[in-house]
This record gives sequence, C-alpha cells and structure tokens, in this order.
Amino acid sequence: MVRSLIAVILLALIAYGSLEAWPLIIGPSLLVSTPIDQESFPGGVVTIQGKAARIVALTLNSAALPHTEQGVFETALSFPQGGSILTFIATDRFGRRITITRTLYVP
Repeated sequence: MVRSLIAVILLALIAYGSLEAWPLIIGPSLLVSTPIDQESFPGGVVTIQGKAARIVALTLNSAALPHTEQGVFETALSFPQGGSILTFIATDRFGRRITITRTLYVP
C-alpha cells in the first residue's frame, strides 16, 4: 500500500514537472500573420502583424520590434518601389532563436 502511494506521488510529480517544463523545452514560437510571403503592396505601406510566445527579444531586420506582454505585435511600415526582404527573429531567454523571412514587392 505504501509503495503504491509513493509510486503515485512520484508519477504525479514527474507529470507536473514535465508539464511545467514543456514551454522551456520547446523554445520560442513566432507567427507572422501579415504580410504573407511574396505579397504585392501597390501603395508601399505594409501592415505587419503577428504573435510570438516565450520570447525576450523580437527583431525585424535587426531592429527591435515592439510587442505586448502577450507577444502580439503590429506596426505599419512604408517601403520604396521594388522588392524587400523582411527577417523576423524571436529569441528566448536561453538564446534559442526562430527566424521567419518574408519577401514583398512594391510595384
């Protein structure tokens, strides 16, 4: 009886520890809603939106990209005619990174 109780308690502790550690194990996540890759913007003004999780830093082409505590970001940028490449990098507190690249075109 005592061994069974100890085994159940140990399994519960392992399950709880795994559940709590999961976000640390999987690292940062990044979703860029807009712009989609290879999208065209006739006016040159691009709305950038998305969400990041488990991050300490978020950059767009090496410049800090402001975001809320929930990781939501939204900004509008103006681009000259031609093609442009946007590189988003989200970094967690352990230095792990995730990168998303978008190419856009202004006719």
